[in-house]
Amino acid sequence: MTQAAIAAPSPLLLTPSDHTLILIDFQSQMAFATKSIDAANLRTNAAMISRAAAGFGVSTILTTVAEKSFSGPMFDEIVAAFPGQAMIDRTSMNTWEDANVIGRVNAIGKRRIVLAGLWTSVCIVGPALSALSQGHEVYVIADACGDVSAEAHERAMQRMIQAGARPMTSLQYLLELQRDWARGETYELTTGIARTYGGAYGLGIIYAKTMFGAHEG
Repeated sequence: MTQAAIAAPSPLLLTPSDHTLILIDFQSQMAFATKSIDAANLRTNAAMISRAAAGFGVSTILTTVAEKSFSGPMFDEIVAAFPGQAMIDRTSMNTWEDANVIGRVNAIGKRRIVLAGLWTSVCIVGPALSALSQGHEVYVIADACGDVSAEAHERAMQRMIQAGARPMTSLQYLLELQRDWARGETYELTTGIARTYGGAYGLGIIYAKTMFGAHEG
């Protein structure tokens, strides 16, 4: 017996309207001790997912911990993508234990949660496990997270995956939101973000468009 295929996406794929992105503790004090990813790559990846979320209209929560007293402001790359959006400052290491954050999560009302931030083993594991235990689907953008060592980051990722979280990367997040080059309304947005923040892939886009006038759609 054969299984008929249909031209339709998996429901496991993210769409711009089906999830809430929570960006957690992208702050100077947290970044100073991050060793699992270098600061330049971390900032680039944070910028990529922020620009993607803002451009596609993804519901996004920005949260910091002890911003004024210890950890410092959120990365400029993120703030610039969401001009005027207020930060939710916390005392709790686990974002999911903060009533203001959860109030915002409930107001948005989406079952899928996508997480990125510092550090993976504390500030991402906490909300990931907590959200999973309450019936949410959780995705973690692994290369937009960092920790005090590669070991700490990898063990944290494994712990979340074992609990049911789904890992992905920053470029994967951007391209999953676009998913079809025929979607002309967001084509320039997606390729523009990739050109600026997509590393070698971005260079390839610049080369193809400059030399051959190439167009994916």
